[in-house]
This record gives sequence, C-alpha cells and structure tokens, in this order.
Amino acid sequence: MRKSKTLARIRAGEVIRTCVLGHFVPAYVFQAARAGYDCIWLDLEHRALTIREIQVLLTYSHLYDIDIMLRPPTLEKTGLYRYLEEGAAGLLIPHVSTAEKAAMLVDAVKFPPIGDRGIDNAGIDSDFNTHSVDDYVKWANSETFLAVQIETPEGVRNADAIAATKGVDVLFVGPGDLGLRLSQTGEMTLDEAWELVAAACKKHGKAFGGPTLPMAEMQKRKDQGAQLLINNSEFQAIRAGLAENIGKFDELS
Repeated sequence: MRKSKTLARIRAGEVIRTCVLGHFVPAYVFQAARAGYDCIWLDLEHRALTIREIQVLLTYSHLYDIDIMLRPPTLEKTGLYRYLEEGAAGLLIPHVSTAEKAAMLVDAVKFPPIGDRGIDNAGIDSDFNTHSVDDYVKWANSETFLAVQIETPEGVRNADAIAATKGVDVLFVGPGDLGLRLSQTGEMTLDEAWELVAAACKKHGKAFGGPTLPMAEMQKRKDQGAQLLINNSEFQAIRAGLAENIGKFDELS
C-alpha cells in the first residue's frame, strides 16, 4: 500500500511542497508530481466535482505517486472515510474551532484504537486487495493524515487543545476566513494568530502550515516552523500565464 509523502516529510522535519487544485484537470496531477510536489490540496469546499471526477484524480495520484489532501464538502462520518477509501492521502477539514470537534473528526477517520472508522479493506487505498485486518488498520492509521483548519478566533484560542488531540496530524491556518474574523474582532493580528498556532504545535509535536503564495510569506512561515507550505494553484497559474502571454500580442511588429 502507498506511503504518504506528506507524513514522510513531517516525520523527517522537512517542508511539504504543496499546490492546489480546484477543478477537474487530471493532467495537473501528473504535472505536479513531475515538478516534484509532494501533495495536492484538492478543494471540494468551494468547488464542485462529481464522485467519478474525484475518483479519477485520486487514482491518478496513486499512479503518479503524489499525495492528495482532500478538503471535503461534508462532515458526515461515512462520507469522510469514503474519500480515504477512494485514495486520498489525507483530509483537510475547514472551521475546526474546538478540541471536541477535532476529536469527532479523529473518531471518523482513524481506526481503533485511535478512532472508530468503519473498515472496508478493498478500495484503491488498499490497492483493491484484501489485506490482513491488522496490516490494513496499521497502515491506514500511520499513512493517512488528518489536517484541521484554524479559521476563527475561537480556534486560535483553542489551538493548544486542538494540537493536543491524538489523531490530529496537522493544524492549518486559514488566513482568508481567520483574517476576516480577526479584522472584525480586533483581538489579535493574523501574525499573532500564526504565532499562537506555531507555539501549540511545537509544544505537542504537531505539524502546521497554510497558504503561503508569496515567496516572502513562504519564507516567513518556514522560519516560524511551518512545514505545510502552499505556493501554487491551477487558478493562479492559469491567470498568471494568461496575463503574461497576452502581452506578447503587443510585441508583434
């Protein structure tokens, strides 16, 4: 069964080279893998794909050996672990503001003794091959990951308890939603929120990260200890490429 590149990087104390996909572009999976990325964040919170399109992208990730961290549009228990059975290396859950919610998610996506996930052992995650239950459960608990998004002031205040939750692997700072809410409450800056999350993760030995598209932001968060760094999306790449290339028409003589 496939090993997670994201978890291998976390365990080695290295940066997880991550990019974003929000549309059905199978070639992007191959191109990201060929470029050397470790992980693709597949966004289904703000984008809609059919289950067959999702299955294709996840199958390609196994074919080209790159993780997909899928952000699901549901918190329904069987819906969550179905994405893992379909081949996602990890799940990224938005708006996790309490340790209780983090524990609920662990219960859904980790097998006993950590959680209470239901077992199938016949999907692409197990290479469509029924393994011994003990081997499959051990692999799934050690080679799939749960990332939770800190996107509210309450989530920042509870970052220590969330990071302490067994089965949570990554804390993910969502600067869009978090920045919006902090600008309204004024209780702290976004940089201060990053610092609190970083301190909680360091204390409990958990990885953290978030979107870091500008180079200066990527370096800043790496220096802070972040491992999950995101510097590209197909939306950003298409927009930048079109904006750059349209100027060539003006250069024609």
